[in-house]
Amino acid sequence: MKGVQKPPIFLLLPMSLLFLLPLNAASSPRTQAEALISWKNDFASSPPSLNSWSLTNINNLCNWTAIVCDHNTKAIAQVDLSNFNITATLTHFHFTPFLNLTQFNLNGNNFTGPIPSAIGNLSKLTTLDLGNNLFNQEIPAQIGMLTELQYLSFFNNNLTGVIPSQLSNLQKVQFFILGANYLETPDWSEFSGMPSLTYLDLSGNHFSSEFPKFISECRNLTFLDLSTNFFTGQIPAQVFTNLGKLEYLNLTNNQFPGPLPSNLPKLKHLHLAQNNFSGAIPEDIGKLTRLEVLDLSNNNLTGEIPPELGTFDKLTGIANFYHLDLSSNSLSGAIPSSLGKLTSLKVFNVSHNHLSGDIPSAFFKILSLDSYDFSYNNLTVPIPILCHFENAPPNAFAGNSGMFGNLHGPTECNPSSRLSKKKKFLIGVLLPVCGLSFVAITIAMILMLRKNPKLFIEEIKISHNFETFESMILQEKVKFTFGEVVKAIEDFHDKYCIGKGGFGKVYKAELPSSQVVAVKRLNMCDSNDIPAINLQSFENEIRTLTNLRHRNIIRLYGFCSRKGCVFLLYEYLERGSLGKALYGIEGVTELGWATRLKIVQGLAYALSYLHHDCSPPIVHRDVTVNNVLLDSDFEPRLSDFGTARLISVNSSNWTHIVGSFGYMAPELAFTMRVTGKCDVYSFGVVALEVMMGRHPGDMLESQLSESSKSRKDNAEFLLKNLLDQRLEPPSDELAKTVVLVMSLALACIRTCPGSRPTMLYVAQKLSA
Repeated sequence: MKGVQKPPIFLLLPMSLLFLLPLNAASSPRTQAEALISWKNDFASSPPSLNSWSLTNINNLCNWTAIVCDHNTKAIAQVDLSNFNITATLTHFHFTPFLNLTQFNLNGNNFTGPIPSAIGNLSKLTTLDLGNNLFNQEIPAQIGMLTELQYLSFFNNNLTGVIPSQLSNLQKVQFFILGANYLETPDWSEFSGMPSLTYLDLSGNHFSSEFPKFISECRNLTFLDLSTNFFTGQIPAQVFTNLGKLEYLNLTNNQFPGPLPSNLPKLKHLHLAQNNFSGAIPEDIGKLTRLEVLDLSNNNLTGEIPPELGTFDKLTGIANFYHLDLSSNSLSGAIPSSLGKLTSLKVFNVSHNHLSGDIPSAFFKILSLDSYDFSYNNLTVPIPILCHFENAPPNAFAGNSGMFGNLHGPTECNPSSRLSKKKKFLIGVLLPVCGLSFVAITIAMILMLRKNPKLFIEEIKISHNFETFESMILQEKVKFTFGEVVKAIEDFHDKYCIGKGGFGKVYKAELPSSQVVAVKRLNMCDSNDIPAINLQSFENEIRTLTNLRHRNIIRLYGFCSRKGCVFLLYEYLERGSLGKALYGIEGVTELGWATRLKIVQGLAYALSYLHHDCSPPIVHRDVTVNNVLLDSDFEPRLSDFGTARLISVNSSNWTHIVGSFGYMAPELAFTMRVTGKCDVYSFGVVALEVMMGRHPGDMLESQLSESSKSRKDNAEFLLKNLLDQRLEPPSDELAKTVVLVMSLALACIRTCPGSRPTMLYVAQKLSA
């Protein structure tokens, strides 16, 4: 425009610099310090270790706890608050002063609320770790703007919605960890390959698609975990051809069908359990020369075990193959003797198959073997071979029709020590297999001769003299005898009886030492009136509880047999059952929200221990409010393992429906297939009952049918309408935790077993 002069260039330069002043000021160390102090003041809980974050210490920013400064600018470059037990949100965190931040780590805290989209402005971040918190809502698409990221983790939060496809813009990211959330299936076709990606964890979410195609384009992957989802569809062979660098592959607990994956020469860990893989184990599996862990359990595999499995250590020249689990399939034929060459093997499980023939004598040469299970096959188990398995667990050889066959077969045992070996075998194997004592032999004979109990009991008295078993106490620290217990309750006088059930009576014994114990009595003399299933359950309770050690599981002191009766001695818990507390006066006066949450959490810990820390896993089978006992501090103890069973997950080898009406998983009515997910369902019912103050009853099916509602809508509906009306509604943090418990409980009672979470996942969520 004529008549208007342009400003001199030397004036434009200072004017342009004015726009940079706010940014420079905002990024000054003092501004950063003030922003951190303001954020800290918003924390619901702040650890003493952050006392250095204060206005009086503002000039010493680079020495603050969890802070690392840039050497040149003295501005903050890293914030590492991992495992500080902070309860807070990111909602009031001011991101603008931290645009030069390279590392931001909040792992292992109690951060709640959403992940702000403003986090996408931290464009220089190379590490973002928000794992093991309680963040919820969706992952902001702005995360895709952090193109310098090399490490990204949202592991174990409450994130929902679909993964933004913008995250595949992170072409430099090496670790991409989204496991243990509630994320749903996106359109995988919108994702592109990530060339730098080496570690991908999408486990424990709600993905229900076929194998994501973009993963096959991430050719540098060494770690891939898609476990505990609902992935389905046969995996194209080309996928694993492209992923030739994989060292760890976990597809456990999905619905993948078809043949086993192959063409993965660098694999060290292969977990394919609990899927629908079928067909034979490929012979070229022996070419996986780096393999250390192989878990193919709970699939539909058929055919024989390839002898090539026994070549792992031989081919590598390094003793590193230590875990082999082929349980719960339909494998047949003999166990290859070549497996005896796996000299570093520690875990070996072929239970619940159709294997036949002898257990190869070469197995006794595997000195490292400390966990093994040959149960529920058609194997013959020669005693000369078993003499080398002196410390066998009680059920390691159960369910084999030829258990004591081929007594004259070949043996590697020293003939001169044969007698002593057999003695050790009788003590270390035969007796534990039958129940850890003559009690189990008694029970086994009762099962065979229960039609003539008087003759049976007479035989036992003659051959074993049960009157001498008064001090058969298993726990080493116990300082009382069974005789003292009998005296304390006046030879089982009814005035000491505190309960009756299908297995007999329970008595309370107060000993001279002031110790109090509970005694469960089963009267064998009336065995005509006791179904065989009860006797089997009683034996299972003995065998199971003596090996368990957990603060939320009832403690068994020991067992005794006397005058034709069998007794179990337990710790005595003052408050009795959860059902009694919930529906008695205590349900109003003492079972507040915090106490109820404590009880649900403890029960989750107990079941997680049984399912995931016991080998083989233990399914309780009868989780109810009456089988949860409470101590004086309302700490729960899971009890009554009469129907518990040491089985591999998803085993179907059971011929009785066992459990309590109203708590049994719906699939038991028509499949009789007992899995850990049956306990998960029962846990969900109990958790709802504890929160509601009444059994959920008909609400279970109606709630599940509301599939169109989101988890959040369901949780709000439950809080508003279904919580125990005898209590004031929970508020603040308690309300948030109650929402979490109700959400998890609803997930646990889903009709489809595969869609229920594991107890490990539930326990981790409640722990956080």
